[in-house]
Amino acid sequence: MRALVVYCHPKEGSFTAAIRDLVLAKLQDAGAEVRLTDLYKRGFDPVLSAHEMDIYLDTPANRDPVSSDVDDILWCDTLIFVYPTWWYGLPAMLKGWLDRVLLPDVAFLMPDEQNADIRRGLTHIKRLGVLTTCGASWGLTHMLGAPGKRTILRGVRSICHTRCKTMYVAHYLMDSSTDATRQAHLQRVARKMDQFIGAAPRSATREVRA
Repeated sequence: MRALVVYCHPKEGSFTAAIRDLVLAKLQDAGAEVRLTDLYKRGFDPVLSAHEMDIYLDTPANRDPVSSDVDDILWCDTLIFVYPTWWYGLPAMLKGWLDRVLLPDVAFLMPDEQNADIRRGLTHIKRLGVLTTCGASWGLTHMLGAPGKRTILRGVRSICHTRCKTMYVAHYLMDSSTDATRQAHLQRVARKMDQFIGAAPRSATREVRA
């Protein structure tokens, strides 16, 4: 297993960081090779520039501004996002990562004379996971369409392997959470991760990119 963990939170020591650490530990215990990209720590620029728009369809030149991230996405077979849900969706930093990294001829193939619609490009990705926290309740989040969840588990999944396995774990009502609810959630994350990646002997190679 080759797992890429995309982590997006501005503060170290947050509950989201605790979720990240548990995810990394579970992957390591399962014997996975792991790459972690911490978007805030590395100062990732989420803005799609005018130059990048100009070369958006110019492959492979479109990869150059985000070459290390493209290498990561092409390397992994398991893709996991860990982030807080803000305004029912993805943090701007993470949305910008999707905009800049999931490029034509990387994440998807553009329409052509034989194909009227885009086609899957991430068919090597067979597991797609989301672990997030939400200030709102489950009911309010889903009444408003849960746009963050839909972006990844519908949008990104649509360009992954046709049988891509998914995982979604959210702690709702974070603003009124307690030590007990947070500990219970971490236990739930551990169980979900075991189901998501399965059990394997402990022998992992961990590569962290900051």
